[in-house]
Amino acid sequence: MTHSLSATIALPAWCEDALAGDVVADSPDARMAFAVDLAERNVAAGTGGPFAAAVFESESGQLIAAGVNVVVASSMAIAHAEMVAIALAGAATGSHDLATHGATELIVSTEPCAMCLGAVGWSGVTSLVCGARDEDARAVGFDEGVKPARWAADLEAAGIAVTRDVRRDAAAAVLVRYVESGGMIYNGRAALEGERGD
Repeated sequence: MTHSLSATIALPAWCEDALAGDVVADSPDARMAFAVDLAERNVAAGTGGPFAAAVFESESGQLIAAGVNVVVASSMAIAHAEMVAIALAGAATGSHDLATHGATELIVSTEPCAMCLGAVGWSGVTSLVCGARDEDARAVGFDEGVKPARWAADLEAAGIAVTRDVRRDAAAAVLVRYVESGGMIYNGRAALEGERGD
């Protein structure tokens, strides 16, 4: 087997237009509308799963970076929307710790899975705003992993404000549309368990 010495996660080509120019959203609701639209576009374009995330400056509402789910397209289990957005925000700010850029808000169209939950804590963001709930993702077949029952309270205790259910219905509807359109459920254990796989 040949061993890869590098890996690149790239956003789909349609994101170039979607992210062109200055993107400013002056409220968590407006920022969530932006993220839900990205998730919807990802589904419509067939370029990935029904998830999107964005990192904004908390005060100015300036977009720092956005990400959509590109797990299958990139052949990377870690290419969840949150991971992509956090990675691109680090590249944009020049730091692995977004706290060095000031107060930042991570907007996620669906509550983070177990992997992404860990990344939220390490990223340096100061707030997390969620659209659809974990149970909405599980209801359509996604495995969100094992998460602490009090994950939101745990983040709050660590100094990361958490807001849930912002545009939940719209975000959850994207999950349903994805599945109804034949979107692939790409849970990590699917191949071993004989489920729908990636």
